[in-house]
Amino acid sequence: MPNRKLGRASDQRTAILRNMTTAFVINGKVETTVARAKEISAIVEKLISSAVKEKDNYTTKEIEVSAPKFDAKGKKVLVSKTSKNGNKYFVVDREKKMKTVTVDSASRLAARKRMTYWLLKSKNSEGEEVNPVNKMFDTIAPKYAGRTGGYTRIIRTGARRGDASEMAILEFV
Repeated sequence: MPNRKLGRASDQRTAILRNMTTAFVINGKVETTVARAKEISAIVEKLISSAVKEKDNYTTKEIEVSAPKFDAKGKKVLVSKTSKNGNKYFVVDREKKMKTVTVDSASRLAARKRMTYWLLKSKNSEGEEVNPVNKMFDTIAPKYAGRTGGYTRIIRTGARRGDASEMAILEFV
């Protein structure tokens, strides 16, 4: 996707773009140089377009899930069992529940896999694990469902002190 060299070797350039793309999707805003902002914008526009196209392309399914039983103190409940040769051992008592899960269609799964190249699992400001691919499908794609492109905005902020590089703020529209 990218075509600017950004003064870096290809592995460094890819790492910078992946990290900044992830930060942009998680935070909704990033401040960087104009050249990097243009590259990130191009990447994110394509990712959002595929997410909007595939946002409703899934089915739901009921599955049976086995989970351990807990007592009042929050510890797992153990049950005594006897083996074939008479030895006693303990097993965690389990209960079966029904759970509704979403099953992606083939094209949506392919889009998710393409997104995982650019969007890395990360932590938000509270320290919680965030999957930006899920955020892309769950919150960002529905927001831009009626729009055909132009999902990001680059606002130039002037020259950076020190090297006079042109700076910009990249944000969602």
